[in-house]
Amino acid sequence: MSKGKVFVVGIGPGSLEDITVRAIQALGESDVVVGYKPYFKYIEPYIPVKAKCVASGMRHEVERAEYAFQLAEEGKTVSVISSGDSQVYGMAAVVMDVKLDLDTEVEVEIVPGVSAFQKAASLLGAPLGSDFCVVSLSDLQMPWDLIERRIEGALWGHFVLAVYNPRSNGRYWQMQRVKTLYLEADRGDVVVGYVRNAGREDEEVNFTTMAEFNPEEVDMFTIVVIGNLFTMLKDGYMFTPRDVDLSVDVDEEAPVGQQIMQESFGQIRALVDFEGMDDDEEWVKLHVIHTTGDTGIAKDVLVEPGDVRRMYEALASGRVRTIVTDVKMAAMGIRKKSLGRLGLQVKCYIDDERAAALAAKGGITRAAAGIRLAVSEHPDALFAIGNAPTALMELCRAIHDGRAMPAGVIGAPVGFVHVRESKYMLQAFEDLPKVVLAERRGGSNVAATVVNAILSYPDIEKMNPGQEL
Repeated sequence: MSKGKVFVVGIGPGSLEDITVRAIQALGESDVVVGYKPYFKYIEPYIPVKAKCVASGMRHEVERAEYAFQLAEEGKTVSVISSGDSQVYGMAAVVMDVKLDLDTEVEVEIVPGVSAFQKAASLLGAPLGSDFCVVSLSDLQMPWDLIERRIEGALWGHFVLAVYNPRSNGRYWQMQRVKTLYLEADRGDVVVGYVRNAGREDEEVNFTTMAEFNPEEVDMFTIVVIGNLFTMLKDGYMFTPRDVDLSVDVDEEAPVGQQIMQESFGQIRALVDFEGMDDDEEWVKLHVIHTTGDTGIAKDVLVEPGDVRRMYEALASGRVRTIVTDVKMAAMGIRKKSLGRLGLQVKCYIDDERAAALAAKGGITRAAAGIRLAVSEHPDALFAIGNAPTALMELCRAIHDGRAMPAGVIGAPVGFVHVRESKYMLQAFEDLPKVVLAERRGGSNVAATVVNAILSYPDIEKMNPGQEL
């Protein structure tokens, strides 16, 4: 007996006009149609009179797939129906998993359909005109931490985000968490559209902004579409332009390197909301984003108003002549032209023989020993820590004990052991000028670029970076 075939049919979001021709053909060829019971009413006109309908309840996906293969092994042609597109949170992946588990040679054809997010987007206008991604907030099969990382990736990558399963009776807080992530990133003004029962009789279409969005107004039958920085709402349509012009005016007489940095800063400003920040904070964040290529790092660059000016004035006035780094890589990234202009020296003690002896004797790291030496010789220096948490902790103990009175501190060590604790220690000195990279963010390149931002403080007025590249 020859084997039959299994179709996995995406039946669209619910309206007859949104079912594809191939889906109708597949249903017409079927001896048996298998699916979730409520879906049969959406395809009733296309089910052949000869076909047997086998309906089951929620969470019986694997059983449906196994039954379909059992019938196909007997020579039947079976359609396993799936709402929307069968591959988007649908039955396609389940059927393929079961096929592999059964090691069956039964042919499977995946029949795509109009997905719910596509239908919802079309009712909202044209929000998917640029890059977009789709996320389900259901954490039944996916840990929430991973879901949240994906949402943050969409947020900071400036994707339009379509959200499935935003809320249910048991999952009431996840959509509120999404809103919080956007508000914490200063994205309260992004356009949000949400559609309930897209393509069905009781369809509802709504527009708002993230700041005004009420997560309690959505449910399991709602698709939420969150715009990016460029999405707009005009004449009742949510619209994301396909082409975005981020080019900016640059000084064509400046060296090429400076022109590139000027254009980069202009593009960063188009992607990051600096409204409400003072110039010091914006200047440092622009430099760090430019160095890392990560717009998401902006929220983790912590600097108080006036601190950059205070650190620059200590260096420019001649009161402080030394910058100390924990490792040589940070020292190498500080611009030599800026140092020469201000008559400054950079010191790093990590390779000093005295640091090696002190580390061996005291049971501390070389980086911490280097800072201990630096404090003894240059207690008022500007300290830039971009690698070792132990170095920052050593410096903080010296400040607390009165042995160090730095002109300022850049706290950007990285790693996992004591990294956050070292930064908390630094943040406890409220009156100390400082720039801190929150959590585990940072690195030697970041520490160096913050120093460069401080040294180029006079360029803040015109926001004209890179003059001493």
